[in-house]
Amino acid sequence: MLIHRLQRRISKSTDWFRGWFALSLLLPIHKLFKIPVRNMNRFDWRVPFIERREYSQNQEDGIIHAIFSLIGTTNKYYVEFGGEDGMQCNTRYLRQKGWNGLLMDGEHDDPSLNLHREFITAENVEDLFTKYYVPQSFDLLSIDIDGNDYWVWKAITHFQPRVVIMEYNASLPPNESKTIPYNPTFVWDKTDYSGASLLALKKLGEEKGYTLVGTDRHGVNAFFVQTALLKGKIIPPPWPQTYRAPGYKGKTGEAGRHKKDPLNRPWVTI
Repeated sequence: MLIHRLQRRISKSTDWFRGWFALSLLLPIHKLFKIPVRNMNRFDWRVPFIERREYSQNQEDGIIHAIFSLIGTTNKYYVEFGGEDGMQCNTRYLRQKGWNGLLMDGEHDDPSLNLHREFITAENVEDLFTKYYVPQSFDLLSIDIDGNDYWVWKAITHFQPRVVIMEYNASLPPNESKTIPYNPTFVWDKTDYSGASLLALKKLGEEKGYTLVGTDRHGVNAFFVQTALLKGKIIPPPWPQTYRAPGYKGKTGEAGRHKKDPLNRPWVTI
């Protein structure tokens, strides 16, 4: 037990140094000499490590910071849904740095954060954007609703986020292009029956003009950037190097996976 604790501490120390090195040294060098980044996963560590705070659930802050350092920002506006109470989510770091935007969640409401309780479907998502005055073009969209993620992103056609973060189902292997059938009342039951495979989201992103540039280290979120913004700044890795197996809550093996769907429900091949 003592050895395992020591190994974990050494691993965390190594990760901390790797994150500091990538964000503090490698990224500025790439920007200064205009060298395209070939591996966004170098930056999958939290940005505010100096403050000993971690805002995102799976250390997505580092990749988010690196992407916008390379492509720049416009209105610094974000939309995120599925981030619960807004305390541990993909946009809190941005909020701390002066960004503003819209948060929506099926169970939480907090006017001080512009967080609204809404159950999001493919039918109502764009109406909700209009209701809460989301600009037609904005910097970041993050979708994590544990179910109809694919169908909701597909339904967003009149708004153009520059960067999109999508939760993917890493339990589905990288050679499968699948999603759950659309059901507007779907609620996740904590099994591996939810969302869509990384390949299905990659295909959808390409149809909408986005390129998959990386995933977080735990196999939870995928990062897409408008393809037109990548030239000379980010080189997407060969498929399927971006895929990462499930390691939810930092665990590995079966402990890092959701339990299998006992109902053996069907999937839709995309």
